[in-house]
Amino acid sequence: MNRLLRLPFSAALLALAALLPTARDALAQTTPKAVYESACGPCHGAGVLGAPKFGDAEQWAPRAKAGIDALVKSAIAGTAKGMPPKGGRADLTDAQLRAVIEYMMAGDTPAAAAAPAAAAAPVAAVARNAAPTPPATAEVNAFNRLLKPLGRFNRPAMESGIHDPANDMTAQLQPPSTAFATLPKSMAGNHVDWVKALDGKGITPRWDRNDPAAAAVVMDLNIVREVKGSMPDVVYPHKQHTEWLDCSNCHPAIFVPQKGANQISMASILLGQKCGVCHGKVAFPVSECRLCHSRKKAAATTAGVAPEGKP
Repeated sequence: MNRLLRLPFSAALLALAALLPTARDALAQTTPKAVYESACGPCHGAGVLGAPKFGDAEQWAPRAKAGIDALVKSAIAGTAKGMPPKGGRADLTDAQLRAVIEYMMAGDTPAAAAAPAAAAAPVAAVARNAAPTPPATAEVNAFNRLLKPLGRFNRPAMESGIHDPANDMTAQLQPPSTAFATLPKSMAGNHVDWVKALDGKGITPRWDRNDPAAAAVVMDLNIVREVKGSMPDVVYPHKQHTEWLDCSNCHPAIFVPQKGANQISMASILLGQKCGVCHGKVAFPVSECRLCHSRKKAAATTAGVAPEGKP
């Protein structure tokens, strides 16, 4: 019998989270195809603002005359027509950029698409006028979308499913990977530690739409929910949430502000209810168990930490 099946549900969830691929996915997002899809495809797939289309030898030919080194140099610096430096992927090396450019010039050959970008060999340009199929965006806010492979997080505006890819100005928007580059890193969600970003003033959420100088109404109170089994108790920090959310975002539609009035379970969260309204969509995914289950069973109630419903 599978030992995993005999674990409590919460422990099994932890075990499954530990099995999620990490190194393999990190390597996968550096292949020429993955880099193209995450950074270059929105413009080069459709020829936005005159960008040479993927695999179109005729459009690439004038640029290829200057040599691959000149193309790499141009990609590093960005262009006046709207291409950001390195296509918005500041993490790419010169070798990776070279491999991606060669991949776009050649088209979707199996060898070029699968090889890691840093070690990919040059490929000859071939004619391919058809643009690649754009990624599906119908479920951009689907529950737990942040649990998909790492190559899917922080997609450019043209692929986000939120912005209009037919509008040329969408291509001018700063890619999330560039916008988040200086923020504290995390391995969860979209790989930004938003709590540290708040504490370090890396971000300053605007509290009032009409008054940019309005101060946030912050509630520095933790709510503890005792859970059954071996999992640590859940600590809900109001401070980090109210630094950029008004109470009306959660109360009373999601949580009734009354002791015992809220039935919260992992099943409901996994269905996108209660905490799952945000977590797994716009906040870190539920696989990061210890970010919520953070108080040991034996820990005594301390100042500033109260059981649910108590001040």
